[in-house]
Parts: sequence; C-alpha cells; structure tokens
Amino acid sequence: MPKQIITDLNTRYTTKKYDANKRISDDDLAIIKEALRLSPSSINSQPWKFIIVASDEAKQRLHDTYANKHQFNQPHAKEASHTLLLAYNPYYTKEDHYRKVVDAEVSSGHLPSEMYDDFYNGAYTFAEANTDESGFNGHWTKAQVYIALGNIMHTLARLGIHSTPMEGVDPEMIAEQFKDELGGYVCEVALAMGYPLESEDYNYGKPKARLALEEVVTVI
Repeated sequence: MPKQIITDLNTRYTTKKYDANKRISDDDLAIIKEALRLSPSSINSQPWKFIIVASDEAKQRLHDTYANKHQFNQPHAKEASHTLLLAYNPYYTKEDHYRKVVDAEVSSGHLPSEMYDDFYNGAYTFAEANTDESGFNGHWTKAQVYIALGNIMHTLARLGIHSTPMEGVDPEMIAEQFKDELGGYVCEVALAMGYPLESEDYNYGKPKARLALEEVVTVI
C-alpha cells in the first residue's frame, strides 16, 4: 500500500478557519479543474457543473447566500481562497445531455463508432430507471456530485490544500445569486478550499477520530 495515500487521508481534515491572505496558485487551480473534469460518474453521465468562486465579487455573492441560515459557514465565503459549488442537473435527458457524452466517447477513441447506438440506448436504460414520470432524476444525478466531491477532496489533500465540505448552504439563495452560472442546475453542497489560519482553527492538528477498522470493514 503506498504510504502517501494514508498520509494524505490522515493529514486532511475539515478546516474551520481560513487564512484570507493565502491563495491557491494558478498551477494548483489548473490541477483542481482537471481533476474535477476527470471525476467518474454512473454511465459516464457527467450530469454536473462545477463553479469556482474566486473573485471578490463572486465571494460577496456567496457570502450573501447565508442571509437566512447556516451562518456558521458564512466566514468561509470570503476567507477561503476559493469555494467550489458542485451542482447537478435535476432533469438529465438522453437527447440533450447523454448524447454529448456518447459523442465524446467516440471522438476520444474510447468507444468504437459502430457501438454508438448500442451504448447510447443500452447504458441510458439505467438513467431511465432513475427518472420519474415528470422527467426528474435529481436523486440520481445528485449522487454523482458526491463522487466528484470525494475525488476532489483527495486531490486537494495531495496538493497540500485544505478544505471544508459544506452541505450547510442555502440552495434557494445560491440559485438566485448564481442563476446565470447554474443555468437550472442545483447546488446543495459546496467545498471551501484554501489554507488554515492555524492559530484560530480549533480543528487543526487534531488526531483522527474514526471507528476501529474491524467495525467498518469486513472481508469475506
């Protein structure tokens, strides 16, 4: 087992206070964006949008979304170097969305062109099984966002960048403030990213608190 993986996972923690003066470098940000793009998803559906809040103007908009609730996360909006909004498509369709994925499957060389129809029609049956009569499949597409969230949290740990996953966000206010960027997609989880203000971060440097291995992992 590569020891670095375990070191990364032991080192990462949920940051409670960020140093507003420290910024993620452009080189690391490029890695973050590419890692997001490479995240896996069911049937390679990629039913998401990732919005990186970086500018002071965008940070103010994010700060404003905490007007009604979850104010404990509000400081991260301005103090974290960047915040990632992970949004899902609640009405993912075969023609408008999945066809683009299958086109990419072929153009990348991953899927032989003669298999296009079989893959397009066959794989999408899984999406159809998760779609109700109104066309809503947000429960399924939202689950894909959490795969990307786990992927990027480990990527950040590898880069030495700290993070705070936040379900404590206001989806309605985010939808209002970031309407143009979201385009109908829904954001119910975000990830603050940056560097801790160690002297004021009560969670910094603490040992991991996890259940014993034999309580959570069974090999049969």
